[in-house]
Amino acid sequence: MIVMILKDWRLHVAARYSLSGASDHLVSFMSLISISGLVLGVAVLVIVLSVMNGFEQELRERVLGVVPHGVVYSRVPRTDWQALMQQWKENADIKAMAPLVEGTGLALANGELAGVSYTGIDPLLESEVSILKRYFVVGELNGLAQGSFNVIIGQALATRLKVNVGDKLTLVLPELKVGLAGPMPTMKRFTISGLFKVGSDLDKSQLYIHIGDAMKIKRQPQIDGVRIRLDDLFVAPGVLHNLILTTGDSELYASSWMGRHGNLYDAIQMQKTTMFLLLLLLVAVAAFNVVSNLMMTVQDKYSDIAILRTIGASPGSIRAIFIMHGCLVGVLGITIGLVLGALLANWLGDIYGFIDESFGLGIMDEYFIQYLPTRLLAGDIVVVATVSFAICLAATIYPASKAAAANPVEALQYEG
Repeated sequence: MIVMILKDWRLHVAARYSLSGASDHLVSFMSLISISGLVLGVAVLVIVLSVMNGFEQELRERVLGVVPHGVVYSRVPRTDWQALMQQWKENADIKAMAPLVEGTGLALANGELAGVSYTGIDPLLESEVSILKRYFVVGELNGLAQGSFNVIIGQALATRLKVNVGDKLTLVLPELKVGLAGPMPTMKRFTISGLFKVGSDLDKSQLYIHIGDAMKIKRQPQIDGVRIRLDDLFVAPGVLHNLILTTGDSELYASSWMGRHGNLYDAIQMQKTTMFLLLLLLVAVAAFNVVSNLMMTVQDKYSDIAILRTIGASPGSIRAIFIMHGCLVGVLGITIGLVLGALLANWLGDIYGFIDESFGLGIMDEYFIQYLPTRLLAGDIVVVATVSFAICLAATIYPASKAAAANPVEALQYEG
C-alpha cells in the first residue's frame, strides 16, 4: 500500500511543487512564512506541555514524597495510637505509618525572623513514610536524638536566618507559659544538625525535630496523630475515610494531601488542558498561512493545471495534488517544530537556571518549586503532531478544490 502511494504520480508532482519553489518570489516567501508559523506554533505547544508535565511530576514525586499522603488526628488526647496503628496495618493500601507531633511558630536567629511549621518525627520510621533523606545537603535523620533538641531545616530557611549546621536558632511557640512576669510564649533553643533542599516551598518554612522533643516543648505526653504513606496516593481520601469508619471512633478525623495540595494538582491539570487548547489557536493561525500560500500556489501553477487537465488528469487528481502539497508543507513544519520543541524543552531547565542565577531574578521563588522542570511525553508528541496535521489537512481542502475547479481553457488564456 505504501509503495503504491509512493509511486503515485500525483505525489511526485506535489513533492516537486513543495521542493522546487515557485516562479513568483512572493509565493516562495509566503511558503517560508507558512512553514515558519507551523514550526513556531508546534514548538511552543511542545515546550508548554513539557513544562506542565514537569510541574505535575515534581509535585507528585518530590513534594508529595516528602509530605504525608494522609494524617489521622484525634480531637481529644489518647493513648491507644499504637493499638490503632496495629489495626490499620492490615489495610493493603497502606505502605507505612509513623507517629507525629506538629505545630507552628517563629524561628529566630541573628536578628532574623521567619514563620515556620515544625514536625516531630521518629528518625527510625521517617524514611518509611517520607523520602526526605534523599534531599539532605548536610547531616542525616539520625542527627535527631531525643533530648538533644537538634533541628533539621531547609537550606532556603538557613540562608534567610544566616545560620548553618552547628548554629543555634530559637523556636517561639504560641503556647503560653505563666511566669513571674505573667503569660509568656514558649521559647526553646535548638541546634541545627542538618540541612535539606527539596527545591520546594518546604525549604523556606519546614523544621524537623525529634518527636520526643516536640512533645516536651508542647507539654503533652501523647502524639498528635499518625502519618500514613500509601501505595497509590490518589486513593488517599477513600482509604482515610474507610479507616475512620472501620475504627468506629467519632473523635478521629483525617486529612489527606489533597486538602493541602489537591487544588494545586487540579490547577496544573486544568492549565495544561487550557494551554493546549489556546496554543492550538497558534497552530490554526499558521494553518491560515498555509491556505493563503496554497491559493497563491494555485495561481502560480495555473498553466501546469491546464496542461495536466489537457492530458487527461481528472479534477480529483488536481485536488489530490494540492492537498498532498499542503500536507507536505504541513509535515515539514510540524516535524521541524517537534524536533525544535523537544530540544528546547530538554534544555529549558538549564537555560532558566543559568539566567536566574546570573541575574538573580528569583522568578520561581513564589511557586511550590523554585526551578523550571520539564518532562517530555511521547503521548503529547503524538497528540500535537496528529492534531496539527489534521488542522493542516483541513486547511488544504478549499485551495485544492479551487484548483480542481479551474477550467483548462481559461487557465491557458489566463497564462497567455
